Amino acid sequence: MSLLELIGRADERALAAGAVACLERCLPLLAGPEAEPLRPLWASCENGQEWAIRLAAVRTEMEQGSVSDGPAALVRAMLGAAPSDFAAVPLREWADACSLVALRVHGRFDAPDGDVPADEEDLLKAARSGEPAAVGPLVAGELERQVRILEILAETAGTAGSGAGLRKALDLSTEGRRVLRAVMSRRARGRS
Repeated sequence: MSLLELIGRADERALAAGAVACLERCLPLLAGPEAEPLRPLWASCENGQEWAIRLAAVRTEMEQGSVSDGPAALVRAMLGAAPSDFAAVPLREWADACSLVALRVHGRFDAPDGDVPADEEDLLKAARSGEPAAVGPLVAGELERQVRILEILAETAGTAGSGAGLRKALDLSTEGRRVLRAVMSRRARGRS
């Protein structure tokens, strides 16, 4: 099933967790290696309990740091766009937007110069639709993580193991965050 189909079929829990997972993997742009600013949102993904309150707290914490470049600004904007209402329609729109931003961010690091490919929109649309697309390894890995997370959450929805599904989603996102941090570190060393 394609990423867009999975987003289209996901329930509130999967949509919220999928979006938070995308932001989690892009955290190296905004936070230090030990920071866990999104942890309160993960705690609300299961049933939306205290979602709006925790979202407001996370936004306040994340607005503390300065944002200097385009990709980091995109990630912060996605946090700002998060709906306070834990409902399928607004969460679906947000999850779709977070998915696209995470893929774009990873695409910037796939490009040696960090520039946006001229055909980025078409490539990402094809990749998200399940069609073959000539995307770089970071985008391919990010796409795979997004699909896997939504599949895990769909498999565990409404079961006694639903919390374990969220834990697996967080683990995959933490792994993805480490990958992006390593790429950013290598690129910074290459410039100095």
